[in-house]
Amino acid sequence: MALDNNDKSGVWKSGKGKGRRHTKGRQLDDLAWSQVQDLLGDAPRRRDLLIEHLHKIQDAFGHLSAAHLRALAEEMRMSMAEVYEVATFYAHFDVVKEDDTPPPALTIRVCDSLSCELAGAQALKTALEDGLNPEEVRVLRAPCMGRCDTAPVLELGHNHVDHATVEKVEAAIAAGDTHAHVPDYQTYADYVADGGYSALTELRNSGDWEDVQAKIKESGLRGLGGAGFPSGTKWGFVRANAGPRYLAVNGDEGEPGTFKDRYYLERTPHLFLEGMLIAAWAVEADTAFIYMRDEYPAVLEILAREIKALEEAGVVEPGYIDLRRGAGAYICGEESAMIESIEGKRGMPRHRPPFVAQVGVFGQPTLVHNVETLHWIARICREGPECLNATEHNGRKGLRSYSVSGRVANPGVFLLPAGSTITDIIDAAGGMAEGHSFKAYQPGGPSSGLLPASMNDIPLDFDTLQPHGTFIGSAAVVVLSDADKARDAALNMLRFFEDESCGQCTPCRVGCEKAVKLMQADTWDQGLLTELCTAMSDASICGLGQAAPNPIKLTMQHFGDEI
Repeated sequence: MALDNNDKSGVWKSGKGKGRRHTKGRQLDDLAWSQVQDLLGDAPRRRDLLIEHLHKIQDAFGHLSAAHLRALAEEMRMSMAEVYEVATFYAHFDVVKEDDTPPPALTIRVCDSLSCELAGAQALKTALEDGLNPEEVRVLRAPCMGRCDTAPVLELGHNHVDHATVEKVEAAIAAGDTHAHVPDYQTYADYVADGGYSALTELRNSGDWEDVQAKIKESGLRGLGGAGFPSGTKWGFVRANAGPRYLAVNGDEGEPGTFKDRYYLERTPHLFLEGMLIAAWAVEADTAFIYMRDEYPAVLEILAREIKALEEAGVVEPGYIDLRRGAGAYICGEESAMIESIEGKRGMPRHRPPFVAQVGVFGQPTLVHNVETLHWIARICREGPECLNATEHNGRKGLRSYSVSGRVANPGVFLLPAGSTITDIIDAAGGMAEGHSFKAYQPGGPSSGLLPASMNDIPLDFDTLQPHGTFIGSAAVVVLSDADKARDAALNMLRFFEDESCGQCTPCRVGCEKAVKLMQADTWDQGLLTELCTAMSDASICGLGQAAPNPIKLTMQHFGDEI
C-alpha cells in the first residue's frame, strides 16, 4: 500500500478504487478516548483488569458503545477483537454498535430460576412488560440472584426487590430507589472486639502451617462450593509448587437455589476474611483474589469497605486483597473459568491437567476456596476441630448450611447436622407451605436433578447421594409440592444450562439446546434423550455439561408418569 501523490493528499491507495483517508477498522474517537481516560484515572492498564474497566464504562454510561470499546482498546494497548470478545461474553455488559439503539436508562432483571418460577416470576415479568414503557425501562429475564428465600425476586438497577410485585416496582421507580441496600453487619471494629483476628495474629507470629492443616483435616472440612474435596489437603498440593503463589476465593455462587455464601457475607464478613487470610498465610500467597458475583452488589460494597478497614488497621498491605467483580456468567463458578475471568478473559474452563494448584492465576500455583469453606477455617482455628466433627447424625459427622426454598413455610439458610434428611430440612423450614403436600426435591442445585418424596430417608451429605445418581453439591435444596410438575422443573433447569453454557465444547453447547427442544414435547423421546445424556456426560469439558443431564435422567427414572 502506498500514498498516491497524484490523487488528493492524504488518500491511501491499494490497487483499484477511490482510496481511503484512514486505516482499516474503527477509528479512535477523541471524545470517547478522553472519557475513558477520565474514568480509568490512575488505575493500572493491565490486561487482567479489562473486566474491571469495562464495568466502569458500563456503570457510567449504561452500555458499552463501539467508540468506548475502541478507546479502551487503545488505552490498554489491546486489539479491538480482544476487548470485544470479552465484553460480549458476559451477560451484564451491553455492547452497542454504531447503528444500534442504546438500552433504556433503567433495566429490570426478573429472576426466572426454579424457586422464583414456582413463586410466579413469569406472570410478574409479563405484567411488568405490559405495564411499563419499554423506551424508559427494559425488562429482562435473568438467572438466579441468590435470593431464593424471598422469591419472586428482581433487580431494579442494583436494588433487589424481594417478594416482588408490580406495585413494589412502580413505587421503587417513582422513588428513584435503584441502588443496593447494604444490611447491618459485623464491622471490623465489632469483630476485633469479639476476639477477631487474634488467631491470624498468633499464626503469623509463631504458627506452623502444618499444624493448622492437621486441624482442618481432623475437623473433616471439605470444599463447600460443591466439589467436596478435603480442604486441608489442597494446601499441601499448592505448597509443593514453587512460588509465587496465589489464593483465589470463588464467590461466584451462581447455582440456582444457593444463597448461603451471601447469607454469611451480609452478616459476618470478617469471619470469612480471617479464614481467607489464614489460608493465604498457610500457602504463602502473594495476593488474595476475591471473585464475587455481580448479582451481589451489597456484598461487593461490604467487602470493599471492610478490605479498606483491614488496610487502614495494618492487617494487610494495600492491594494484598484484590476484589474482583464478576459480570454475569454462571460458568465462572468453575474454578478454572473463574481464573480466566480474573485474568481479564472470557470465562471458559481450562482443560485439565494441569490443575490450578499447579497452574492457576497467571500460570502460578493457586489455592482456590469457596466462601463458606473459609468461614469454617476461621472457626476451626478459633474454636478447634470439634466445632465441626463433634456433631454426628445418621452416621455422618459435621454441619452443613442448607439453602432451602420452594414450597416450605419459612425459606432460608439452616445450619444443620450433615446427616440431615429432607424430612429434617423441611421441619427446620417450618414444614410445608400452607396448602401444599410434599412431592419432590432438588438436593443440591439443578445439577443434582430431582428426587421423589418417597426418598426421604437419605442423609443429604457428601458421598451419600451418588448411589442414587445425584449429589449434594452446594446443598441448594428446593422443595416441590403436589401443585408442581417435575417435568416443568426439569425443563426450567435445562433452560438455565442452555443459557449459561460457555459454548466452548459441542456436547454441552448443542446438547443443552437439543435437550430443551426434546423436553418441550408432550411425550419425551426417552431413547434419544438417554443417548444425548450419555454424550453430554462423557464428552463435556467441565462439570456444567457433565451434570446438566441429571434433571433429565432422574425425571425419567422417578416421574415417568409425567413424560
